[in-house]
Amino acid sequence: MIDPKVETAVKVAFAAFTKYSSFDATPFTSVFAEVFASEEDFLTKVDMLDEVFDDYPQLEILREVFFDLLMINFFSADIKKLEEDYLDSEEWEEIEEDTLDRGTEMLNLLLYLNECQDEGIEPGLEDYLKEFLLVDEDEFQDEYRIYEPVIAHQVLMESAVAEISKVAEKLPEDSELKELFYPMMCFFQNTRPSDQDKKAIADEAITRDFDMAVLEILISFS
Repeated sequence: MIDPKVETAVKVAFAAFTKYSSFDATPFTSVFAEVFASEEDFLTKVDMLDEVFDDYPQLEILREVFFDLLMINFFSADIKKLEEDYLDSEEWEEIEEDTLDRGTEMLNLLLYLNECQDEGIEPGLEDYLKEFLLVDEDEFQDEYRIYEPVIAHQVLMESAVAEISKVAEKLPEDSELKELFYPMMCFFQNTRPSDQDKKAIADEAITRDFDMAVLEILISFS
């Protein structure tokens, strides 16, 4: 099964990637839709996903965010055909262990956007940090550590996208938000950007094909 929002996200991601790179990724929309819609178990679908990226290194930069989409699709669609308490099972615990080093923080952000839609609230950076990630709570200090660059630069919500780009470029290479910082902050600054707004974001992007693909995924979920 494939969740409609995930299907749309794949489509807009490849359209943006194609627009801002020298590689036409649009034919892969149907290829990945087949992977997501497959009736295979989750780890087999991960292998299928990786096989496509292995065969087409031009798409490599999108591998881990597409893993995030595969995970979201599992929570939104695949889970419906499994037992109600599957996420508490030993099998799922083993899957989580096997994929511990996969994906990005985009997964948390997509889960948040789904929750916003379910509850009928507007996504916001402060709400994401404090109400969803609970970065102010003592037991969630891992999240605080990961999101420290975002917490420290919330003032960028009132700045030009060029300022977001400057901060993103200066983040340490080992920051877990290094790649996502720019598109994530641009999204929270303007969750419904016009075509002109998107052009301005693209003009200041660090890695345009990746940044704009991620931005379009986030917009499609909001």
